[in-house]
Amino acid sequence: MRRLNKALHVIVLTTICISIAVLSVNAQSPKPSNKKSKAPKIIFDTTVHDYGNIMSGDDGTCEFKFKNTGKEPLILTNVYSSCGCTVPSWPKEPIMPGKSETIKVKYNTNRLGTINKKVTVVSNAENGTIELFIKGNVSAKPAETLPEKNQSPVEQKNNQPF
Repeated sequence: MRRLNKALHVIVLTTICISIAVLSVNAQSPKPSNKKSKAPKIIFDTTVHDYGNIMSGDDGTCEFKFKNTGKEPLILTNVYSSCGCTVPSWPKEPIMPGKSETIKVKYNTNRLGTINKKVTVVSNAENGTIELFIKGNVSAKPAETLPEKNQSPVEQKNNQPF
């Protein structure tokens, strides 16, 4: 009987200790607030730019427009790309609430083939780090027809279209 009584005391004390621990943790957790955050918030018009099919040597510049919809100044601390063929430029000054700006991205179109690159935007915004993407395809320009080497200047002139 003593053994059963001792076991019962251990179970009751353990239950009380666990209950106190759970209640103290629950009392310390932050309660949800109905107040809106004052932190800056960055919203992009689009996060993907599709070049489609462009030719080698074409202008590979595009822009990503964004707005600070928060209540505090937005500061872009870093903007970087996934490789050296993609170079972003961004505003270094704080963007005030309600103001819009752009991040410019220049892709080196001398690189032939598929474009699939990521640009990462790091800021003090409440929605944190954002990823932008560029995609498309760079094709070689069609070769221009050159006169044959063994033709005389008269033959070259005669072979030109009117």
